[in-house]
Amino acid sequence: MFTEGYSVGVARVEITPETPMWMSGYADRLWPSQGSVHPLWAKALAIQDCRRSRAVVVTTDLIGLPREVTAPVASRVRERHGLERSRIVFNATHTHAGPLVWPTLKNMLPLGPKDERAAIEYGRKLSDQLFSVIDMALSDLAPARVCYGEGTVDFAVNRRERTPEGVRIGINPVGPVDPRVPVLRIQSETGRLRAVVFGYACHNTASASDSYRLNGDYAGFAQIELETRHPGAAAMFLMLCGGDQNPNPRGSIEVAASLGRRLAAEVDRVANTELREVCHPIRVAFETISLNFAPHTRQMFEDERRSSDPARVRRAKAMLAAYDDRRPIRQTPYPIQALRFGPGFTILALGGEVVVAYALRLKKEYPGDVIVAGYSNDLMSYIPSQRILREGGYEAVDSMVFYGLPGPYADDVEDRVLAGIHAVMRLVGLHSKSAQKEAEDADSPDGDL
Repeated sequence: MFTEGYSVGVARVEITPETPMWMSGYADRLWPSQGSVHPLWAKALAIQDCRRSRAVVVTTDLIGLPREVTAPVASRVRERHGLERSRIVFNATHTHAGPLVWPTLKNMLPLGPKDERAAIEYGRKLSDQLFSVIDMALSDLAPARVCYGEGTVDFAVNRRERTPEGVRIGINPVGPVDPRVPVLRIQSETGRLRAVVFGYACHNTASASDSYRLNGDYAGFAQIELETRHPGAAAMFLMLCGGDQNPNPRGSIEVAASLGRRLAAEVDRVANTELREVCHPIRVAFETISLNFAPHTRQMFEDERRSSDPARVRRAKAMLAAYDDRRPIRQTPYPIQALRFGPGFTILALGGEVVVAYALRLKKEYPGDVIVAGYSNDLMSYIPSQRILREGGYEAVDSMVFYGLPGPYADDVEDRVLAGIHAVMRLVGLHSKSAQKEAEDADSPDGDL
């Protein structure tokens, strides 16, 4: 039975670069892209409840979307549609076979002036395309039914392999993983499938670094498979907390296509079952907190400037320039966003490459169905847990070179992120199970019921 309440709009815009440009995600590539396997897309889902409260979810086949892109787009949408920043989620699949999105990860690549100009120009065009796809989705609103369910796939593996020399990127068969595949099914009032939004916590790195053909990796192939099965419907992939997760197997475009078909089959299976209906109203919150970096000195970067590693030299020069300006980098802004749909379904969108421990913890802490998506609204760095920060390795330390940041985060990074999450969730009326129990205990006569 169709339930009135939501109106939904869906739109897409192709964002494949028109000319060769450097691809992002792997540091060992030697030259720009050479054609594409399939188009890259930006897609938007606009949802309006019965009180005309609206929200938009944007997905992109890209390495990430920096705030230098998302903030101006959100401002333009506000001017045109009156939509506040808190009502737009920007998510990227984190494909390592997509173009460089300036300035994210620019320190990873040996870019010349021509390369920088091409990346900056692509970013300008991308901003227009993102505004356009949101504008089209908001202009496409029609009555719809929104339902939610979950499936599972098992090709993600924890990649933090412990060795006598420390943690390296490999395979850790006993490390934490999140096999869940959240599925949001959107149907017209006649029952026609208009869109399916799905996610997974796993790096989009199934294709190899020696491939120079643009593609969306397994997430791109999954979307293509679903849209082939359901002509006229849009398939949208949300990257979840896959910072320390890799696909297994991996290593070629053929593997990426195979994994994409596996994921699509599970999404299609879930979408064809009896799902829980998502109810209105829509409540939103968006906060930007600050994350501290571990203490550093000018001398540290004077020493690093003599490194044989070109990326470290580039990082050292940037940090020394900041010291010269008397503005050494001590903090970075961090966005946290929540979209809550009725009492039982919430999208929690976190910036950066969030490791899986956050999603596993938050799933236990909050009632109802909560999708925890990383890679949202900004891509400043990996976001390690306290344990990963203590262990070191790529996610905690080495990757900061490629992001052009001064070093690892301070010891309080997990505490700060969780405090920010709890504050944002409270703003949309969702309290953690522990907070609920504390409130119940406080209300009880003896405080111990």
